[in-house]
Order: sequence, then C-alpha cells, then structure tokens
Amino acid sequence: MTTKIIHFTVNGRREQAEFRADCSAADVRDLFRAAAEAGPHHILKMYNSNGSVVNISPRLEANSEGSYYRLEVVASDLQSVAMPPELDDMEYRLHHLESKVMEDAGKSPDIICELKSHVESFKRKLEVGQPHEHRRSQQVSITASSPNTVWEHLSWMGLFKDDGDQQLSKFSPKPKTSQLSVQEERQQVRRKFLNMSSLQVTEEVREHLKTPIFDNWQWEEAEMLVLLQVMYMDLDFLTAFHIELEVLQNFLFEVYCHYNNIPFHNFQHCFCVTQMMYGLIWLTDLRNKLGRIDLFVMLTSALCHDLDHPGYNNVYQINAQTDLALRYNDISPLENHHCAVAFGILSKPECNILKNLTCEQYKHIRGGMIKCILATDMARHNEILNKFKVLQPVFDFTNKEHKEVLMKIMVKVSDISNEARPMAVAEPWLDCLLQEFFNQSDTEKLKGLPVTPFMDRDKVSKPSSQTSFIRFVLLPLFSELTKLFPCLEQHILEPVRRALKYYSDMERASKAEEGTTKP
Repeated sequence: MTTKIIHFTVNGRREQAEFRADCSAADVRDLFRAAAEAGPHHILKMYNSNGSVVNISPRLEANSEGSYYRLEVVASDLQSVAMPPELDDMEYRLHHLESKVMEDAGKSPDIICELKSHVESFKRKLEVGQPHEHRRSQQVSITASSPNTVWEHLSWMGLFKDDGDQQLSKFSPKPKTSQLSVQEERQQVRRKFLNMSSLQVTEEVREHLKTPIFDNWQWEEAEMLVLLQVMYMDLDFLTAFHIELEVLQNFLFEVYCHYNNIPFHNFQHCFCVTQMMYGLIWLTDLRNKLGRIDLFVMLTSALCHDLDHPGYNNVYQINAQTDLALRYNDISPLENHHCAVAFGILSKPECNILKNLTCEQYKHIRGGMIKCILATDMARHNEILNKFKVLQPVFDFTNKEHKEVLMKIMVKVSDISNEARPMAVAEPWLDCLLQEFFNQSDTEKLKGLPVTPFMDRDKVSKPSSQTSFIRFVLLPLFSELTKLFPCLEQHILEPVRRALKYYSDMERASKAEEGTTKP
C-alpha cells in the first residue's frame, strides 16, 4: 500500500508525517493532533501555502519541503488535560442522571454527590500524573507504521495502545458513525461539543468568522456548535439577557438535533445562515445602529429559520395536503412550523435562553422572531423587497417599522447568501440544493402531483437554475441592501456578480457543446 508524506510546520517546528492512503479520516486527524500536542477535544486546522484551510483527511495532498502546510490549534485551553473518552462519558451520564433526579426530588442525593467527588478526584490524579512535555527536535518524522512515534507520550493515559507495533489501525477503536443510531450520534456530538465548549478560539478564527468568505465545509458539527456559542458570547448576549452558559449550550444542541439529515436544509445550512448574519452585523456596524435585542432577534431567527425542514417546499406541502399544510391553512406551512419548533425548544426550562427576560423583552423577541422567520418564505419575497425599496430613500434606524423591514431583509439575505461566498464554498451548496430539488420533483411525479418546474431534473441544468435565480432574486435584493450599506458592495454584491458570470459562461459552453453534438 502506498504511503503519503506530508511536510508541515506546527508550533514553529518543521515536521514530516507519513501515513497510508487507506487510513481512516479519524486516524489521520489523531496523528496530526498528537503532532500538535493537542488533546482529543481541541480544534485543529491545516492551512496550505496560500493560507487556505484544507481538510485533514487521507485525501490530503502530499507536498514537498518547499511548500509546507501549516498546522494550528485554533481552539485550545492550555490549562486542560485531555481525559480518556470513557471518563468523559461517565461524567456526562452522571450529569444527566443528576439533572433528572433534581427534576424529581429538587436536590442531589448524597450518593450522586459522592460519585461526582470520586470522578473529580480521579481526574485530579490524572492531571498530577501528567508527564513532562516531550520536546522534540526541529525535524521529526511522524510515521504511522513506526514504533517510535509521538503517540508514546500519550500512552500513560490509556488513550492509545502500546503493543510494540503501533500502527494507525491499532489505536483505541472509535465507533464508526455509520454503525451508530441517530440518538447515539447526537450524544457523541453533544459530548464533544461540551468538552470543546471551554476552549479558547484563536483571534484569527474569530475574525474570519465575521466575514462572508468563511468556509463551512472545514468544520465538524461539534465545532460548529462551539463557533455558534462564540457568536452569542462575542455579541455579549449572555450578559445582556442573563443567559446561563449551560442553558445556551443546551439550546444550541437542541437546535442541532431538530435539523434533519437532508441534502440542503440541514444543520450545516443553519450554521451558514447564522454565520452570514453574524458577519453582516459586524460588517455593517449594526451593533451601533440597532439595539442588542434586535441583533439577538436576527441571529436567533437565522439559527432557527429552517428547524425540522422535511426537504420538500411549501408548494409540495400544499399540493400533497400534508399535515403541515392542513395545520397552517396553506399559509407558509414550513415557516410557521419552523417558528413553532423554535418556541417548543425554548419552552423547555433547560433550553430556555429567554427565561430571565422581562415580559416586554420576551414579547419583543418572540414577535420579532416570528416576523423574521416568516419572511423567509420566498412567496413573500417581492412584497418585502418592495417595502424596503420604498423606505430606502428615507430610512430611519430609530423608526420601528423601518427597523422591522430591515431585520426581515437581513435574515432573507443571510438565508440565500451562498453565492456571496467564494466559489469553492458556494458551488457544493448548489449541488446539495439541486439534489433536494430533484428528490422533490421525483416524488411529485411518483404521486401524480404537479411537478415544480425549476426542480425537474429533466428540464433544469445546474447553470440555468442559478443564472435566473441570481439575476432576478439575488442581485435586486443585494443591490438594495448595498444602497443602505455601501460597504457591502465588495463583500456580497461583487461576489454575486462574479457568480452570475461564472454560471452564464457555463451555460453558454453547455449550449455550444449541445450544438456541436447534434446530428
């Protein structure tokens, strides 16, 4: 089996890694995690010579000594010591048991307090027993099949087997996602998120998070939850609205659980929309133009705007007479459902980030979220855009009606903002969207329902679907927002214009090719 040799720098050192092409992604990540002397819950990213993030996976391209990759720990806690996953699991289960008992009895029994004390004592013993950090030479070769690997300095914790033949396949086994139930997979994400939640995200990542060029594809689900937590903390929402950190974490995790595993309208899409909203808040300096409560409404609406999306749009819901269409009388059935799910999550005491608000604050946030989420129904697009156009020449940030329309526009822009991102980030999202569209049109054909024209795989091509959408939806909307915030021209309007050119060129090339192949 061929091996790959990767040259990289970490903590100012030049190093070399070697691994087989058939290694699992988890094993490769663990290899680089050890090279960075990071714990299992720290967040690592690899950058190429151009400064772009690349996936740490078996597909990582071999390089030469002249083009080093750069490995960085982008979220870390220098005071923490990595604990065995079994101990993390025990601690989580104990915390869950205590919460349940507290609900029933109102206090923690002595036996649970004693168990917690034992776990804490064991953790302290591990910390005290930590060996001194190994210092390595300037040029170290980390080879997956060598017995003299950097894994040895972690064997004292039982994280890796030390059997004299340390290969990637001999590491402590990890459960494969494909073999886990949905519930087990979610709990695994929860444990990882909670373990990472106290990590310090680097300033470089925090600043990158505020930009439309942020690449969502390089982050795992637990890492995205950490970054969402960072957004809420950096906008000072926890202090302003008296939100307990644990309640915020429970809320974010429940939101994650209520996004379905479908091609496009999934948790990753939720993260992208929320991250774009976060970036727009910073880019337009809305922190000094709107009250913090309105910023909270916009960010939380972005987070919740597609909760429990089934992958079939409103037209399908109405034509198929689904439960959602019947429940909401054919009026924005999906958007009404997303709102209802959001406030269902907030009705749980352990997830209620609104529980310490005044009655007036709660009414303001609930009303604002409902308006913003319902505004994402594309059937209302022209109505909302036309309202904004009328207000544009006399826009007043102190006017309640003006602010409400702007908040709707901001959520709408964030929702359909993929084409404002770099093409390498945006184009895979189009593939995901078309997959979801084609799934719907296939189902419509099978059920004898009217087939949604722009979703029909027999009539729609990738470039044709985008050129129309960009020309008639994105550009008018983004242009109007740029009139109010001229700084957005370079950040979202120009990238969308470039995307239109890209897909127009692709469409012309496709038609030319069709013309030459016809008899």
